[in-house]
Amino acid sequence: MTKVIHTPPSDLGFLTSQPVLPVAAQMAISVAVLVTKWSARKRSRRALSELSPDQLRDIGVTAKDAHIEASLPFWKP
Repeated sequence: MTKVIHTPPSDLGFLTSQPVLPVAAQMAISVAVLVTKWSARKRSRRALSELSPDQLRDIGVTAKDAHIEASLPFWKP
């Protein structure tokens, strides 16, 4: 009787065996990632601008630094 041993594929083998996405799909994913980053940046900067002086002190940020960060446009890291 032949014993068959099934071994799970290595992570690297699994990744390299995946088909390459079409260029349009790669571009769509890149745009989605970029928009998501921008959205998160805008939300966090807005939230930072709404913190009280006590809350800023709690997180170790000066009011001046918070104002500078909050006034940056969403596309600037």
